[in-house]
Amino acid sequence: MRPLTDDEIRASLVNGSVDEVETLSLPIDYLLIEWDHIDFLGWRDPKAPRRGYIVVEQDGEPVGVVLRASESTMSHQRPAYCNLCHTLQPADQVSMFTARRSGEAGERGDSVGTYICADLSCTENVRLGAPLTPHEVVPAGHPEARISGLVERTNGFIGRVLG
Repeated sequence: MRPLTDDEIRASLVNGSVDEVETLSLPIDYLLIEWDHIDFLGWRDPKAPRRGYIVVEQDGEPVGVVLRASESTMSHQRPAYCNLCHTLQPADQVSMFTARRSGEAGERGDSVGTYICADLSCTENVRLGAPLTPHEVVPAGHPEARISGLVERTNGFIGRVLG
């Protein structure tokens, strides 16, 4: 992914309200991001903890969505599965995120949702060689296949938001 400026990130948000775009807080480590090693920029807003963002690059242009994390948490008894990176991990590390659809559909209140790593660290998870905890399961397959699967599924989710 190419480096993005603050203005490019804000302008990329296809489903963000004026207030959400104006009050967006960049990731704490924004200046340290290794852009060549991420498939999308994903983070939780430090000033609005239930809000998250995913920005991908499509045809050389950034396209981003504003996400809202569910207030409820999953049972800690069972592991949970991220639908983007396909990592199985402790349930409290996966959240249901919803995104208001763009355009008229979003104005009517339509949204889409999926389970995603709670910290939006999917780009790191597909590169893991081994699980970090006993309850995590690293997706099977070669890292390049995991990375391309993540990119495909993330773009698919963004496509659903775009409608």
